[in-house]
Amino acid sequence: MPALLPLVPTTMVAGGDALARDDDGRVVFVSGALPGERVLARVTETRRDFARAVAVDIVDASPERVSPPCAALAAGCGGCPWQHLVPEAQVRHKVELVLDALRRIARLADPPTPRPVPLAGPALRTTARLAVTTDGRAGQRRRGRAGSGAVVPTDACLVAHPLLEELVVAGHYPGAGEVLLRVGVASGERLVRPRSRAASVVVPDGVVVVGSGPTAGAAGGATVHEEVAGRRLRISADSFFQPGPVAAAALVDAVDAAVGDALPAGGHLVDAYAGVGLFASVLGHRHGARVTAVEHHPPALADARANLSDLDACVVSAEVGRWSAEPGAPSIDVVVADPARPGLARPGVAAVVATAAPRIVLVSCDPASLARDTSLLAHAGYRLSSIALVDAFPHTFHTETVSRFDREAVR
Repeated sequence: MPALLPLVPTTMVAGGDALARDDDGRVVFVSGALPGERVLARVTETRRDFARAVAVDIVDASPERVSPPCAALAAGCGGCPWQHLVPEAQVRHKVELVLDALRRIARLADPPTPRPVPLAGPALRTTARLAVTTDGRAGQRRRGRAGSGAVVPTDACLVAHPLLEELVVAGHYPGAGEVLLRVGVASGERLVRPRSRAASVVVPDGVVVVGSGPTAGAAGGATVHEEVAGRRLRISADSFFQPGPVAAAALVDAVDAAVGDALPAGGHLVDAYAGVGLFASVLGHRHGARVTAVEHHPPALADARANLSDLDACVVSAEVGRWSAEPGAPSIDVVVADPARPGLARPGVAAVVATAAPRIVLVSCDPASLARDTSLLAHAGYRLSSIALVDAFPHTFHTETVSRFDREAVR
């Protein structure tokens, strides 16, 4: 057996590992370690410029270390790899991950420090996409690259809402391969969508089992309803939604704070990558604003049309990177954009900049894509003014940020 490597990590990095250097100066990404600790680690992967390792002995522990509260982690569950960090430290390290990306990728010498947003309660998840064991139990993929094909079933889930946890623990999904589970806290509705139509699903009474495919969300009964900031939302099986209503409410408040006074009563808001219309629904209602929601995924489009039906809203079926405002449309005061993990990228930035909106509010779920988009927006004349951070995924390294960009005056 190879000798264990003594290491002292200095920082946490994107992906959730701690970064250390060995005696030769080679970078080593260490799973299960924390900055400032002395650990003995087993190397699991060696490349020319770096290595990966797993901490097997914590010689000197960080004061930020705690015993993981979920037994599934010890069994190899890969869902919540930061359980060994106290919650306050988790948020602080996420702030540092965002700042590091802005300095390295966006080349900002002094980026605004992300402001953590208080949550109204635990950010429990109401949607889960899980792998299924051969005997039909749902679970996360085993942690680590070597065990990525194995599934770790669980008898409890630390981050799942009880309505969802019951489906994870008590549901039986033989032959599914993968299963989507979704619940509505406000309505109590629950649905299950196995990847394979041949699956034999056993779930509690009242749970709707739906087919798979892009049209599944349009089928009768294949939706749940949730309430966020006083707005009732329809969410189909295949539509994107935030991890849960508590996180969604915090994101809405952070977005509204970033919008600020840029959206007057009767003003015009564009919600790009609108999904089911979360931001358009709440902000359109709060501000009495005209709303244009841009979305291309059919189930989400159907949801958005239902969720915005009582507002002065236009729902446009288009990919944001190919969309442009109609000639003669009212001027746009604010664009809110919530793209997928890759971010706006060049096509998305070009589309939102073409609106000439004085303010752009960007919701990002990855520090690197936020940094790339920040650089592109800066070149287009938009300055990063502030960042809020919502800890929507506790016990993980995943971040949600809400960033305000203001168009700089032409000199």
